[in-house]
Amino acid sequence: MGYDRKYLVWALAYVAMGMGLGIFMAASHDHGQLVTHAHVLLVGFVVSFIYAVIHKLWLGEKAALLARVQLIAHQAGALTMISGLFLLYGGLVPEAQIESILAPATIVVFVAALLMIVMVLKRE
Repeated sequence: MGYDRKYLVWALAYVAMGMGLGIFMAASHDHGQLVTHAHVLLVGFVVSFIYAVIHKLWLGEKAALLARVQLIAHQAGALTMISGLFLLYGGLVPEAQIESILAPATIVVFVAALLMIVMVLKRE
């Protein structure tokens, strides 16, 4: 499976997760997870989908090792960030404790974005 398809599968999983959370919030009239919902859809779905398009249209299977590192970094960072936000906005873990998880997760997602920029710039 190419990186374009891997990112597409991840994107579709995030859109299902985000929509499911949105439907749950609407049905329960509890919108406490709005920030989590937004991050699932933006960092998870939208960014993964954009990365899928970049791989499909510009990168192909070039830079396979860097592409693998970037995919793992983005997904690990995104999943950790989303999980941390869910715990925070669900009132399950205090902000002071979850910061030590959220901050590195955010940095990992940012580094993954920088790696994507490097791959695009290296493409001939």
